[in-house]
Amino acid sequence: MSVNVSFINMKGGVGKTSLAMQAASYAAWNGKRVLAIDLDPQSNLSQALLGPDPYVQLLKRGAPTVVQLLEDYQPPGLGMPSPTPIAIEDVIVKDFWYRNSQLHLIPSRLELARILRHPFGKERRLAKALAKVASEYDLVIIDCAPTESVLTDIAYFSSGYVVVPVKPEFLASIGLPLLARSLDAFRKENDDHKIDVAGIVFNHGDYQAGPEAKRSLKEVRDLAKANHWHIFASEIPHSKAIPKSARESSIIHWTSYARGGIKRSIMDFSEELFRAIGL
Repeated sequence: MSVNVSFINMKGGVGKTSLAMQAASYAAWNGKRVLAIDLDPQSNLSQALLGPDPYVQLLKRGAPTVVQLLEDYQPPGLGMPSPTPIAIEDVIVKDFWYRNSQLHLIPSRLELARILRHPFGKERRLAKALAKVASEYDLVIIDCAPTESVLTDIAYFSSGYVVVPVKPEFLASIGLPLLARSLDAFRKENDDHKIDVAGIVFNHGDYQAGPEAKRSLKEVRDLAKANHWHIFASEIPHSKAIPKSARESSIIHWTSYARGGIKRSIMDFSEELFRAIGL
């Protein structure tokens, strides 16, 4: 059965998508069967993994996305004069990374924002769909939108673990109390569903910076201690290779001119994460 992990922070700009992409890619590179799910209307994970042009072509040909999976049907479109049922197998994109890759993707699109206006009955649909393919994957990584909404509940219902990327800068801790309250409310309302915080990872930081960064690190550590949340020992430094990796749709180890330090930090974090979740 797959281990399902959501990468989430109620604060944007923390490098959540790039870290989810690297962890998913690294797992697949090491022989794990991985399904990445883009649960953000901005669709950054979809574009990073597929590449901008292939992603646009996917939309142009009307391929189903996570939107149709949550709506539970495919609307009329090219060659389909009427609505048709949708299955999770219809939405999963394969063979985009390299031939016979074990990294697959459920892409997103901007229309996912409609779910926020009409959320009723959609909270458990992704979880139910994933249950049908759980034996086909070792790891499922969900990239979440940086908001408290029905998309958050969809991620919670679909996950056993949460990873919280944090960028050590001013207001670094702003999203953590929101996340703590969100998880607490979810657990109280769904006491049959076990979901744990695998840990906080410091991401895209300049760890030799001045007092402001050090103050932010302390605030995050204090909040983590108060909530009994683990902090990963592996820290991801700021590197131009991370956005470059997304532009090239490649794992960091294949990214042109990526330095050994950033490669090692991604590898160390990924392996630490996999140990924490029992993968």
